[in-house]
Amino acid sequence: MVTPGYRRLALSTLVATFLLVIVGGIVRVSDSGLGCGPAGSGLNGWPFCNGDVVPGVNLNSIIEYSHRALAGAVGIMMIVLAVLAWRRYRSNTVLVRATIASAVLVVAQGLLGAATVEKDLDEGLVAAHLGLAMALLALLLIVVRACRQSTVDSRQSTGLRPLALVTSFFVLCTVVAGGYMAGTQNYGRADYQVGDGAHHACGKEFPSCNGDFMPFGDARLVDIHLTHRAFMYIATLLVISLVVLSLRRGVATRFAWLALGILGAQVLVGALNVWLDEYEALIVLHLGLGTLLWMSVFGLTLQLYPARSEATERNTPPQAVPA
Repeated sequence: MVTPGYRRLALSTLVATFLLVIVGGIVRVSDSGLGCGPAGSGLNGWPFCNGDVVPGVNLNSIIEYSHRALAGAVGIMMIVLAVLAWRRYRSNTVLVRATIASAVLVVAQGLLGAATVEKDLDEGLVAAHLGLAMALLALLLIVVRACRQSTVDSRQSTGLRPLALVTSFFVLCTVVAGGYMAGTQNYGRADYQVGDGAHHACGKEFPSCNGDFMPFGDARLVDIHLTHRAFMYIATLLVISLVVLSLRRGVATRFAWLALGILGAQVLVGALNVWLDEYEALIVLHLGLGTLLWMSVFGLTLQLYPARSEATERNTPPQAVPA
């Protein structure tokens, strides 16, 4: 039986990881991605900050270093979760595997973050960094789920599982494609000008783009922008379908309503990011809502599967009672 203290630690780690994503967005829009040193700084730029253990009074350095400090705290929390799961709850294989995977992945995430800075905020690395963050959130949702009992009706949920998995995949693709598009902005570089990057490739048009609907092939930046939109359109249709079927069957209704509400807000904020001038708060809000949408859809998907521990208990024959 998992203790309340361990469950609180797992939930706190999940919340802290979500906040880490948001702080990462603030780093990007505040031009602080290279706040601890330009590309090619080596160890002076990471793990040090401009060659110092503690950053100076430069605002960009402080913002970037705050992101690193929070990442370090999250990494420690994940390692503690893994160690405690291995020592105390080894029989809960889902919990042990998920916590160990998250501990390994958070180390890889730190190294990828260092490579992103070293390579001048390369858009591919920016997207990979965001994708790994989504994977960490998914693992932590599994950890939180493994700490509690499941009440899912497997008969009602079985047919929804393939749709839920496909929906989760396309939501993840949408988030990662958005990260790649954001990476083309090159925030933090001295030569960056508003209007650069794929974010502005369709002008201020949505759902149209440069007078057409999906004019793939016009230019590389247009294609990058439209790829994000294409994933978004598919993900939107899938999320709505999954929500409708979940509500009709009365399965995971709380997650279904949550996903639908976040989806509506996310589409609106995404459109405002195109229609309006570049507002930093809207960009960070778009990132936050996209992350919450991923978490709600993946959480709904988890709700459609019975807990491993319950399945094991149902399939284990009763022990003979000695006479």
